[in-house]
Amino acid sequence: MSLNKAVLDIRQRIKVKPSPTDEPAASWTGTDLVDRVQTKTLTVIFRSAGCRWGKAGGCTMCGYVYDCASEPPTLEDYESQLAKAMRKAEKFSEFMVKIFTSGSFLDEQEVPPEARDAILKTLAEDPRVIKVLVETRPNYVTEENVKACLNILKNKPFELAFGLETSSDKIRKDSINKGFTFQDFVRAAETAKKVWHNSKGLPYAQTSLPLRKTGNGRHHSFHRRCSPICRHHIHQPLQCPERHPCRNFMGKRSVPPTVAVEHNRDSPESKSCSPRSSLMSDPVGAGSKRGPHNCKECSSEVADSLRTFSLTQNPADLSTTDCGCKELWKKVLEIEDFTYGTPILD
Repeated sequence: MSLNKAVLDIRQRIKVKPSPTDEPAASWTGTDLVDRVQTKTLTVIFRSAGCRWGKAGGCTMCGYVYDCASEPPTLEDYESQLAKAMRKAEKFSEFMVKIFTSGSFLDEQEVPPEARDAILKTLAEDPRVIKVLVETRPNYVTEENVKACLNILKNKPFELAFGLETSSDKIRKDSINKGFTFQDFVRAAETAKKVWHNSKGLPYAQTSLPLRKTGNGRHHSFHRRCSPICRHHIHQPLQCPERHPCRNFMGKRSVPPTVAVEHNRDSPESKSCSPRSSLMSDPVGAGSKRGPHNCKECSSEVADSLRTFSLTQNPADLSTTDCGCKELWKKVLEIEDFTYGTPILD
């Protein structure tokens, strides 16, 4: 059985409750770096028609496919979703908007062009919005749709986010079932840059990969390959506490925030504090049993240090805690060939 067939089989066993089409799947505010300046952000996960790749099987670590609408939203539904999310930013004098759809914002079968254009037009007309980021698979990036987005946004910076996960095509295919190659990502990033100099690419790198040992994630960091292509952020998330990701069925454990601390401390970006690209790491759900966690004593401290580092880009802000669970984690890496699948910590 192919990996994609196995993933599809798992997805078909999941029962998902119908969801309203006029409410976003989620929205929240936070802080991020825009041109190295700490800026308020509004993140919106639109409830769209759903990720095409996810419906066909999709990525092994992803549970976001279950956040799609039970039926394709109308233009009015998308406008309602945006309006409800924007209320959370009412008190901000300026902010950046991050758009996610649990799939691809630039896939016209998932988000119709009229809905895409209406969303961007609303953001373009709001003087408080200083930048817009959207997530998409690279195969949906064309000169035509990037130009369409930029024409609507006018002079507002526009950024594309890609879930690249790793620089290894083999791991991306055999472990993550991502469905595209590193070269596809390069093509998409170059297409965006060719259309307008202010259109940038943000790749995501996973620190621990499904069907791979925890230690292997560390050795496939792709900062060196991505930095020349993406001149803004490299985002290094830990495994998120998603609902029903296939890795739950495959026995993959949560990765400790300690892993990201070690990655960030060893990365070329953190050592050089390169002005060209920032290294970001947001341990979503840190400390929870499903999310990334160390032991109860140090999880919060280590996760907070990652959030602080993401805003300051100062390696000195990374945790230097010598909690005993760090030694336990190192030991697990040594013996993982014999214990794969066993939780590191309760």
